[in-house]
Amino acid sequence: MSGHFSDTSSKKEKVKITSEPKPGFLERLSDTAGGMLIGLAAFSLSFYLLFTNEGRALKTATSLDEGLSLVVPLDNIHSVSQQNEGKLVHLSGALRTSKPLFDPSYGLSIQAVKLKRQVEMYQWVEYEDSKEYEENGEVKKETRYSYNTEWKSEVVNSRNFDREIGHKNPSAMAVESFTAIAPDVQVGSFFLSKGLIEKIDSFKQMSLSKLEDPHADITRRGDYFYHSENPGRPEVGDLRVSFFYAGLSGDKSHRGPADVVTMIARQRGDQLVSYQTKSGDILQILYPGDLSAEEVFQKEHESNTMKTWGLRAAGWLAMFVGINLMTRILYTLGKSVIINRARFREGI
Repeated sequence: MSGHFSDTSSKKEKVKITSEPKPGFLERLSDTAGGMLIGLAAFSLSFYLLFTNEGRALKTATSLDEGLSLVVPLDNIHSVSQQNEGKLVHLSGALRTSKPLFDPSYGLSIQAVKLKRQVEMYQWVEYEDSKEYEENGEVKKETRYSYNTEWKSEVVNSRNFDREIGHKNPSAMAVESFTAIAPDVQVGSFFLSKGLIEKIDSFKQMSLSKLEDPHADITRRGDYFYHSENPGRPEVGDLRVSFFYAGLSGDKSHRGPADVVTMIARQRGDQLVSYQTKSGDILQILYPGDLSAEEVFQKEHESNTMKTWGLRAAGWLAMFVGINLMTRILYTLGKSVIINRARFREGI
């Protein structure tokens, strides 16, 4: 690539133009040969993906049918029956946790399965838009860089910007995001396994309207706490903090009644754990709401069908890309032959 470039810039936008000689036949042939190898790998991957996906779909469907034929509904979730020990059971009920989750830094608590603190920092963000064109026998690439300030939950490394001067971000956040999870979660007399608790992930944003500012340097505005001198006109490096919860479990919460969930899992004492089918799949299912066993397995079948078609589409796409890359070398050779014939005729 030529070292020559020109650029015009302002505080929020920069345009850079780079140029390189138009690639010759051998260079183009080398590029397409490399692409052919990548295409062959993509083509092979597509067959593996399509083949394994069909096997996975059948295995999952068989396991779900097995589960539906064996599942035992629990009529009383407040007592543990030894008759169901080791069996696949179905139950619905309200979530219950032993104690509230706290965030002492901001003076809030909630009776829920999960409490998530989300921290965002006001930062510079770089956007890149490129286009290529030919001019005077050279291939030129025009890249336009634009910069904007936005709230981001991850630190944006401004060292990777084309132009960091005037767009520098802090290297870390003074406050970190985190998720607190209740150690013990129950439905009736049964304790949920870690795998079931992980499935409680329908988060809702907490309203902060009834809370006071926790510190003098923190301002509440709407449903955010701002670490900023002026939340209406934030500066780079300012923070805003919001909170989300999942699995409301308090009986007397002003946010409403405890969330109801439906589960299908293996009973082991007073615990609900994973169940392994004869096909080798693991059944450990949780859905929000009060659902019958038939409704739960129907939802699982629908999810399996969607996943199957999604992976089929990915496999077909990989096959198309592979064929396209493998045949590109033929296009390069054909184009070269046509050009050489034209030059030969001109010479005659």
